[in-house]
Parts: sequence; structure tokens; C-alpha cells
Amino acid sequence: MRIGELAERTGASVRSLRYYEQQGLLRSERTGGGQRDYAEGAVEYVHLIRCCLRAGLPTKVIAEIMPCMHSGTTTEPQRALLQGERAKLEAQIAELTELRERLDWFIGAAEGRAEVGSGTTAA
Repeated sequence: MRIGELAERTGASVRSLRYYEQQGLLRSERTGGGQRDYAEGAVEYVHLIRCCLRAGLPTKVIAEIMPCMHSGTTTEPQRALLQGERAKLEAQIAELTELRERLDWFIGAAEGRAEVGSGTTAA
């Protein structure tokens, strides 16, 4: 499939797909006219790449773990890398949870100080 169709089917921009290819995350063949031609499996790869990016994994890490998608097996360094990234994500979740709790407290305090019927808060 051409790059435009892959972009449409995955929701990724053409620019992003080119970037993924430049970073070694995605592969394409070239037609006689030099256009990129992607295999059907590229759709699943792009979804996986985007999921990893949303989880905060840098493209360098994604590039290191993508070979396991081709082989179906992982190495100890790949698993350790993924565990390290998961630990970072857990720390971010804990921090965001704490921030949400503080914001909830602040909202509750602000609502307790609201002027009745005016829609504004007391100064």
C-alpha cells in the first residue's frame, strides 16, 4: 500500500510515517517510480509504534524492541529495557495521581469559598 493509504488507515500523518521509517521503526519497499510501498503488516506496526510513543517510549527504545516483533522472541536486554521503561511510566503515574489529588483538594477548597449565587469566588 502507498504511504497515503497507510496514513489514512492508521491515523498517522505522512510526515510521521516518513519519520518512523527514517528512525528504523518501519520498513517499505520502493516501486519502480521510487514511491514507498508498505506491506499489509505495516498497519499493525504503526499502531504499535504509536502506542509505544504515547506510553512515553523514545524512538531509540522502540527501535531496539521492534526486532522482537519480527522474530517473535525477546532477549534479556530487550526485556530489561522494557521493564525500565515500565518503571518510569509507573513513576509518572504516581506523580500525576498525587497532582490530581492536590488539585481535587484545591477545587474542594475553592468551592467551599464560592460566593453564593454570583458565579464568582471571594477575593
